[in-house]
Amino acid sequence: MKTKTIFGTKEWAGRNENLIKGCSHDCKYCYAKAMNIQHKHNTKDDWKNEIVNQNKLKKRFRKYDGTIMFPSSHDITPEHLTECMTFLYHILEAGNEVLIVTKPHLDCIKAICDYFNGYKSQILFRFTIGSSDSNVLIFWEPNAPDFEERLESLKYAFNNGFQTSVSCEPMLDEKIDDVINKVSPYVTETIWIGKPNKLKERLSMNGLKNDQVTMDSARRLMELFSDEYIFKLYDIYRDNSKIMWKDSIKDVIKKRRVISE
Repeated sequence: MKTKTIFGTKEWAGRNENLIKGCSHDCKYCYAKAMNIQHKHNTKDDWKNEIVNQNKLKKRFRKYDGTIMFPSSHDITPEHLTECMTFLYHILEAGNEVLIVTKPHLDCIKAICDYFNGYKSQILFRFTIGSSDSNVLIFWEPNAPDFEERLESLKYAFNNGFQTSVSCEPMLDEKIDDVINKVSPYVTETIWIGKPNKLKERLSMNGLKNDQVTMDSARRLMELFSDEYIFKLYDIYRDNSKIMWKDSIKDVIKKRRVISE
């Protein structure tokens, strides 16, 4: 029997939960924004206006097998931190294990760590950090925190005894070594590496097709992450127990194995 390929968020958790439609970070490459625009639930301009699903705040959870990822299609931002913490409380109180995925705001991480100190064994943080260059982050993720704030958030969670991990998906420049070196001392679990997925397609869907600067940057980024670059990156970190490879990297490595055979 052929093994079913697991990709996307399913590589991390069997179940996703979200509370908010839209995201004020307004990342240029956002898959959730692209999907909502495609299905005419949002426009490119109103996606950054976050709307809380009040009915979901009333939801009471049961204990599920496996891990719940929260959030997967928005982020935890200061504007709606209270609602996110209420929602998170309902998930944790039912005994669930939660993977909190975020481009972290330090104030939000401090509040979550302090309030949920008694739930450490059920929480794993995964902070998205695709570059150590704040200018690069601001270009692709215009309203998200800079590198320094994300690193300080990681340190805070680590120093307060929480399980921590990092996602370098999407990688946003060639300096991923610098990210790995700077975050590794504060990562208790894993560092995930991945290429940008369907970058030009999603940029076009998100209303950036005629933004020449962005489209040229996307082209250079995809040229940078050639198979040869990925092979070299894989060879450097293949024996590092903290490094995990997303499906976009695994697909390239499979090519090399086929060629070598």
